[in-house]
Amino acid sequence: MGRAFEYRRAAKEKRWDKMSKLFPKLGKAITMAAKEGGPDPDMNAALRTAIKNAKAENMPKDNIEAAIKRATSSDADAFSEIVYEGKGPHGVLVIVECATDNPTRTVANVKSYFNKAGGGVVPNGSFEYMFDRKSVFEFEKTEDMDIEELEFELIDAGLEEIEVNEETVYVYGDYTSFGSLATALEEKEIDVKKSNLQRIASQPVEFNEDQLVEIEKMLDKIEDDDDIQQVFTNIA
Repeated sequence: MGRAFEYRRAAKEKRWDKMSKLFPKLGKAITMAAKEGGPDPDMNAALRTAIKNAKAENMPKDNIEAAIKRATSSDADAFSEIVYEGKGPHGVLVIVECATDNPTRTVANVKSYFNKAGGGVVPNGSFEYMFDRKSVFEFEKTEDMDIEELEFELIDAGLEEIEVNEETVYVYGDYTSFGSLATALEEKEIDVKKSNLQRIASQPVEFNEDQLVEIEKMLDKIEDDDDIQQVFTNIA
């Protein structure tokens, strides 16, 4: 059928493979948010955020509703949130956030990813201080949006920095300000595309291309694990 067909099929398979791994992670985030603050998005800011993030990745409505329903089932009780820290190839620092129903399985898998790459898991807190926990919001810049005015109006809500990259706006604040910033952006009727809590390295490190190939190989294996929710590094 020709190379064009083969290319489109490969691209489609890659996209579906990505979604097959991403949707369970998004579903866990929705379930845990609903379990923590209730199943009504109007009364649960964390759940609203999880749903928006899922919709931004084109997660079907049925999947979202099923994830919310799981919050009232026995399955929701099984999820534990665990954080691991480790060193990978060339001394790269990695923080791994997990949501798992089997911590024994998860820690064994995480350790194997690091060990096989020539690194290892370290005791929690070993270098967490080298990462700043931040609230991050992402949305499109509209024609009538005054960035300077928006920056001034969000200061009281906990804004630390606004960054504009082409037509995308990034709002940063301390992790404790996530709720107040989310509310402030909602009140201004800004359509937030994505929002989450991130760990940003305070002293990012430059790696050369050959080193990055080895590092990315390990990170790909970690991120493919269904128990892994987010992965953060000190890569510049």
